[in-house]
Amino acid sequence: MNRPFGYVGLVALACGIPMGVAAQSGASFFEPFETLSNSRWFVSSGWATGDHQSCLWHRDRVAIEEGILRLSLTADAKEDRDFSCGEIQSEERFGYGTFEARMKVPYARGMNANLFTFIGAPQDRPHNEIDFEFIAPQEPVLQTNFHTARSSENTALHPMAADGAFRNYAFIWEPDRIRWYIDGTLIRDVQGGDLPDEPQKIYLSLWSTDTLTDWMGVFEASSGAQVLEVDWVAYTAPGEDCTFEQSVLCVEGVESTQ
Repeated sequence: MNRPFGYVGLVALACGIPMGVAAQSGASFFEPFETLSNSRWFVSSGWATGDHQSCLWHRDRVAIEEGILRLSLTADAKEDRDFSCGEIQSEERFGYGTFEARMKVPYARGMNANLFTFIGAPQDRPHNEIDFEFIAPQEPVLQTNFHTARSSENTALHPMAADGAFRNYAFIWEPDRIRWYIDGTLIRDVQGGDLPDEPQKIYLSLWSTDTLTDWMGVFEASSGAQVLEVDWVAYTAPGEDCTFEQSVLCVEGVESTQ
């Protein structure tokens, strides 16, 4: 949701605060997916993000079942695409803080399951992005990334087990640091450098490709229907600690943003 440049923007400039993170930063929330709130989430439907996708976003691939968000990828052709797939994105944008989700991740060649934050050209802002991307070009792997308009080669790979288990994934984003966690264990810590500094929307999606083969392989119908299951998603603003018991901020030794 774009807001006009008003009082908040003027105060930010007067105080010397960077406009990106000062403005349009949403409040802390915990989303248990009892329903899919139209005020919090937008369901992508009727388009693809680009030609690299072999699936079309469609609302039929987004469902809530027994308190679990289910984003699916199936061989249900839509328009000019062989498959249809699911994505939701937050209506609000969020600045520095802690981003978390409890998910059961599927793996297949040519498929990308993800939790990420993004802002960019569609919102007339510089590209900023922080990712958990789960792929399986050969073996299951987690790819953690961050991108800015000035720097995009910031990727690390983490071997994963395709065991069908729910896990807690979190990243803590600060002005000079990003930390990624799985089940409360730190897996990557980036300090300094050209880090994202724009408030971003939260995305959850599952999609396929038949062009990004060097990176992901090719998704085929024989892979069968795939589902990314999400138990909950949360954002904790800077200065708040352990606001719900599953949070990474409740783990001893994990510091929140200030």
